[in-house]
Amino acid sequence: MTKSICLRFNLDKPLHREAWEQLQNMDKEKFKSYSNAVVIAVTDYFQRYYQACDDPYFETREKEDEFVQRVVAQIGSAVEKAMPSFLSACLTGLAQPCITSAPVPIEKPTETEEISEIDLDFIGG
Repeated sequence: MTKSICLRFNLDKPLHREAWEQLQNMDKEKFKSYSNAVVIAVTDYFQRYYQACDDPYFETREKEDEFVQRVVAQIGSAVEKAMPSFLSACLTGLAQPCITSAPVPIEKPTETEEISEIDLDFIGG
């Protein structure tokens, strides 16, 4: 079933003029007709309106989520750009021989030295 209404735009009113211009300049690939564009706009408007009535923090959370997504995308892009040089540095570090000095001999104390260094005051006596 199809319903029909007539829309009138008063081009002397800025909001009406903007709506008219949006319809005139809309992407014809995305919006096949004025009806399609109006249906999407009206539906989106009222869904947001009623959601904002039910949840006054909806718009703030939506903006925060959008901000977080932009931050994540920027970080991902930066990591992606830095990864080749990071991996190259890691591989270069793995390929170089490990240079160490000669091992230093460790003197192990004799059994009597070990016992004499232990504090035995806790035993009482």
